[in-house]
Formats: sequence, structure tokens, C-alpha cells
Amino acid sequence: MKKTIRDIDVSGKRVLVRCDFNVPMQDGKITDDIRITSALPTVKYLIENNAKVILMSHMGRPKGEPKPEFSLKPVADRLSQLLGKEVIFAASDVVVDDKVRETAEELQPGQVMLLENVRYRKEETKNEEPFTGQLAQLGEIFVNDAFGTAHRAHCSTAGLAEYMPSVSGFLIEKEVKFLGDALENPERPFVAIMGGAKVGDKIPVIENLLKKVDSLIVVGGMSYTFFKAMGYEIGTSILDEESIELAKELMEKAKAVGVQLMLPVDTVCAKEFDNSSEKGVFDRDKIPADMMGMDIGPKTIDMYKKVISTAKTVVWNGPAGVFEMPNFAEGTKAIAEALAKSEAVTIIGGGDSAAAVEQFGYADKMTHISTGGGASLEFLEGKELPGISCLEEK
Repeated sequence: MKKTIRDIDVSGKRVLVRCDFNVPMQDGKITDDIRITSALPTVKYLIENNAKVILMSHMGRPKGEPKPEFSLKPVADRLSQLLGKEVIFAASDVVVDDKVRETAEELQPGQVMLLENVRYRKEETKNEEPFTGQLAQLGEIFVNDAFGTAHRAHCSTAGLAEYMPSVSGFLIEKEVKFLGDALENPERPFVAIMGGAKVGDKIPVIENLLKKVDSLIVVGGMSYTFFKAMGYEIGTSILDEESIELAKELMEKAKAVGVQLMLPVDTVCAKEFDNSSEKGVFDRDKIPADMMGMDIGPKTIDMYKKVISTAKTVVWNGPAGVFEMPNFAEGTKAIAEALAKSEAVTIIGGGDSAAAVEQFGYADKMTHISTGGGASLEFLEGKELPGISCLEEK
């Protein structure tokens, strides 16, 4: 178990908190603030316990140079509204300069400041000096609460842990609890739903899950690689050519360990990758040569809903189809709805699956929605995440 902010005295101390404020923006406005609101329990706890709070985050990919469109100023403004108090924005193209140091020095207990985008510095993603040391000068305690970047060893995620006492915030604590319990001590039946386009990306996750789950449901673009491995025509559907043999091996592995590996039995196909394209429903061994798979079909939806309805733990990562297009969203929506109605512990692995449950209005019905797509995948793969492994043990 990692120490959290509850296990350390923060009163009167300058506390550096790595958050994940990488929020979607349009025309200079934040379009979804869930990543900001997810950080509030940690920030509020620190304020209430008289810490001097210094927040930091990345946004987008400015590639090591200052770009105004990736500034965290809108985040500081939104945080000020949410907290009902001013969050001082430390505007600096180099993130840490004399003025920023001075502002940090002058912070009073209960005050909050936010640094500029840490990825304005090219050292950040390489975990290199002098940037780590410059950040470290600002604080006395390091708190990592950015699960979305915990799989990266950057200056502001893992580097700082070498300089000062380092603990987790409440968001990372929650992520590790839900994902960890699902992997190590799930209530059974334990069902994993894996989607996405490329089998190759998910192979290590699927291999690890085959040791843990009772049923593994495959959806989305990767289904067609499995169909190809079974010798079926897949038309112009997405294909992860390099992973055909791997798909065969996974099916054999599942059989060997007694896990039910479930593939779609029918699929919604279209002539073009377009919402208004001509479409039809075909059994998986009858996909026309001039059409592409876009969603799971009605027979598959019924089959998957039955399995979900008996599950006690479900982890879902990856949509069932091209859910951004209304005509091909039925499968993803049906899975989200089945999870919402289920009595199971439902864990959504960030990324597109999180966007889908949000889009269909089922977010508040899920037990836990992970804030990190890539990080949750690596966690499910059984990997150690550098942004978490660097924190102190209880």
C-alpha cells in the first residue's frame, strides 16, 4: 500500500501536486472539466489542512516549447470558480523562473497556485535535469494525483520523488483500489470487455486478463482480426495484419485455461466509413467482400447482455463500434446500458469507453470510471507504473 496525503503532515508545508488537467479545449474554452473536478478532493483536503498548494500539469503536446493554445490559464480560472477562491496562475514560458519561485515562497497556508504547462519544457518527458531540480526547489512534499500520466516517468511524475517525501493523492488511491481489487480479488463471475482497433495494442492486457477472468468479451475493430484468424472473409474491415497469428494463439490460450473467449456472432457492416452509408447486418462468416464492419449486431448484443447480467465484476476498455456515428453506436450503447443496469462492480478503463458512458448518460451508474486510458491498460497488463512505484510505502 502506498502512503497518501492522510499519512503525512502537510500543515504549513509547500506541497507540489501533480494533477492531470489535460482537458479538451475549443476556442480557448474547456469543453469537459471532469479531470479538474476529479482532482478536487485532494486539493480541498490540502487547503483544509493548511498546506501551501502548488499544482502542476501538462496539457496537449506543445513539444517542449511555449505555445499559448496549451496554456493552463483557463484551468486556473475554472479551478478558482470550483474552489470559490483565487488560484494564482504562475504564468511563465519556462515554467519555473525567479518570479514563480518568489510566488511559491510567499504562499500562505490554504493558498493555491498553478504552474504553467510542464510540457513547455523539453526535459519534462525525458525526466531530465535541470527541470526536475527547479520544480523540486518549489516544494517540500510531492503528491502524485495524475493517474492519467502515472505510466510515464517524467520530471513531474517520477523525477520529483527522488527529492522529497512522496505520497499519492485521493484520485490515484481510488484508481489503484478499484483496478487492483478487480485484478487481485474480484467478485466472480469476473468479465472483461476488450475493444479498440488493434489486437497488437491489447495482447499483453488480454494475456494477463486470461489468467484472471471467467469470460473475456471481444468487441470493436479487433474482432475482425480474430475473424480473419478463423478463416472468415472480413471485406474492407479494419485488420491488424501482424496480429492474425497472435489472435489464433489467444483463442487457444483461452481454451487451455478454461476462459470463455466470446467473439461477435453478427456484425453491422457499411459500404463506406460514413454515418449515412448503406448498411446491413451479417453473420460473422457472411461479411460481404465490399463492406466493412462498423458495430456488433443484434444477436451479439443479446448474447453479451446475458453474460453481463450474471457478472459480479466487469472491466470495460474499448468501444463495440464506431460509436461517434449514431448509426453505428447501438452496440456500444447497449453495453453501457447493460453495465448501468447490472449489480456488478463496473470499472470503465478510461479513453473511448469513458467518453461513451458519458455520451450515453450512464456515467453516474458506473462504480468507477478511470481517468487514464493508457495508464489503466498498463495496470491491467500487470505492469508497474513509474508514477506510482516511486511513492512511499505505508
